[in-house]
Amino acid sequence: MDERFRQLQTWLETDCGLGACRIEPASGDASFRRYFRVTVSGGGQFIAMDAPPAQEDCRPFVQLAGQLEGIGLHVPGVRAQDLTAGFLLLEDLGDTLYLGVLNERTADRLYGDALAALAVMQAVGPADTVPVYDRELLGAELELFRDWLCDRHLSLGLTEQDNRMLDDCFELLLSNALEQPQVFVHRDFHSRNLMVGPPPVPGILDFQDAVHGPVTYDLVSLLKVAYIRWPLERIDDWAWGYFQLAVQSGVLAQSDERHFQRWFDLMGVQRHLKVAGIFARLYRRDGKSGYLQDVPLVLDYILEIAPSYPELGGLAGLIREHVVPALDEAA
Repeated sequence: MDERFRQLQTWLETDCGLGACRIEPASGDASFRRYFRVTVSGGGQFIAMDAPPAQEDCRPFVQLAGQLEGIGLHVPGVRAQDLTAGFLLLEDLGDTLYLGVLNERTADRLYGDALAALAVMQAVGPADTVPVYDRELLGAELELFRDWLCDRHLSLGLTEQDNRMLDDCFELLLSNALEQPQVFVHRDFHSRNLMVGPPPVPGILDFQDAVHGPVTYDLVSLLKVAYIRWPLERIDDWAWGYFQLAVQSGVLAQSDERHFQRWFDLMGVQRHLKVAGIFARLYRRDGKSGYLQDVPLVLDYILEIAPSYPELGGLAGLIREHVVPALDEAA
């Protein structure tokens, strides 16, 4: 039993007034946060978040939980908090993630619910209260691919020509992101952060890193993830279904139709490069190796749409001829 767990247990039993309770690991994520399911002896369950203050800040979660609940979305209610210690006591939304129940039969219904929630977030979400997803942040995320995957993890020894090509590609992706309508962006809106449970559905988790950014970012996050894959034609059907929903809710204009596919596709490339770099960093810096197995699918999304965009030819070549073989060799 580590010291923070003992502190958490004391806070729950004494400060929160729960008395003797059972505390069991519920989940972890790619951050330093830990989650525990708390079962009270007299009945009832909660989720306790342990977020070490030196690495994590609970304040955005608490603020956004109230704001998102206020617009009718289902997020974990905050039942108690100690922001100095980094402890939160939260409503328990259950343990049924979207990922565990997504299949051919359920996908349209589950994604339909998620897209409806996304439309609400984008139409009336608290975009003015979150940081701006600006050129600096978007660019720093892109550099994770070059720095952590290509250099530190695979030691590819990129040439000057490779780096110029990546610079040009990154500029293309930055321009694409910044020209889109800017809305509230959850920033990790996917099937490991969406819950199946009592209405309103879905339950939405992990929103504390929200930003004000490109309209297609969360859509890509939902439909093109690292651990479940759908045919491209089906992804595009869902994406265009969302386009119509966004037009109806005032998030997009019908005239955006001529740009929407490009916005969506290139936003996906930005996110996939970022995610590939993050997964390499999680392994090299944090010792979390489980994410590396998802890197090939993340990169395959880029290779899948690259033929439609000649500007991505150099990036696709680098991935196909150097990155993928190096990953295979390192596996």
